[in-house]
Amino acid sequence: MKKSPAPLRAAVVGAGGIARGSHLPALAALGDRATVVALVDVDTESLHRTADDWSVPGRYTDLDAMLRTEHPDLVVVATPPGNHRETAVAALDAGAWVWCEKPPALSLAEYDEIAAHEREGGPYAAYVFQHRFGSGAERLRAQLTDGSLGRPLVAVCHTLWYRPPAYFDVPWRGRWETEGGGPTMGHGIHQMDLLLSLLGDWHSVTAEMATLDRDVRTEDISLAMVRFSSGVVCSVVNSLLSPRQSSYLRFDLSDATVEVEHLYGYGNDDWRWTPAPHVTDTDRVAGWPPADDVRSSHAAQLASLVGSFERGERPRASGADGRRSLELITGMYRSALTGRTVLRSELTGDDPFVAALHGGDPEGATRRLHAGARPDVEESSHA
Repeated sequence: MKKSPAPLRAAVVGAGGIARGSHLPALAALGDRATVVALVDVDTESLHRTADDWSVPGRYTDLDAMLRTEHPDLVVVATPPGNHRETAVAALDAGAWVWCEKPPALSLAEYDEIAAHEREGGPYAAYVFQHRFGSGAERLRAQLTDGSLGRPLVAVCHTLWYRPPAYFDVPWRGRWETEGGGPTMGHGIHQMDLLLSLLGDWHSVTAEMATLDRDVRTEDISLAMVRFSSGVVCSVVNSLLSPRQSSYLRFDLSDATVEVEHLYGYGNDDWRWTPAPHVTDTDRVAGWPPADDVRSSHAAQLASLVGSFERGERPRASGADGRRSLELITGMYRSALTGRTVLRSELTGDDPFVAALHGGDPEGATRRLHAGARPDVEESSHA
């Protein structure tokens, strides 16, 4: 009788809402494939409350001490973005795989620094892009691969969310040095990652950004036109000022339109396949939606990641595959802050926007974004 593999030993860094609401439930859903051996947080009250609620035995306020003592197989990074790089690097150097919340890092340079600590066969660092893993997206991905819906032509990718002014009272939000950017970075990245995972590499981007209403250093709204290497043209909008919230993607192909509208996660009922007028085969159309209904979720992605761990292979949403969305985001900031179209090929290691999304001038970037709210006012008047 074949012996079952030992449960994966997981540690969670960060005991806040995303750990309690998403990561710990996802780990619990793995059953005997994983066990949570430790929790790390500098807030001792939150640490012990969360550990008590989830029966986690190891409780640490120091990451290095946890790594030395517990030797976890997987470290889940559920901290604010400014801590992602150092936490991921420490975990990889200790031999642990990493699953890190979005955004992966504050810049492409930080992302590449994390990747430099990976090793062939593992450990690897993967990132939370759970919308790739629902059955609707998986079905559309297969259809794009086999061409059964025709050629993709036009796409729409909108993250229209609402965050009240009080949301930004949290000190690290809305600041270049701790969040990296605004909704383009911290919120729209989920839908943009799904878009890119379906349509592949992008070629060029033309973007506009502005700070219209919130007291932040970064933008609170962005818009872009993206051209893909395949020729597909896409409009992208990211907002934190939209009272009727929606996450919406649309793909117009030569034989069909495929849409999904949800907020923070979708099931099959949130997807719609609409045939083009010339497609009249009802049996063909009836077979387009997925048969199984798997919601997009942390649990769905984590199950895939653990499968990769058990096989010793690179997981999805890691390496070059996980880098693509941050690369597009970097191009969007570069375009909006320089006022010109950006080619993907321009984002090389010596580009200042690769090092930081403000391009090395955070004060100047903030002035430009605030000036963008009043196009009749010259930027120089805000200097």
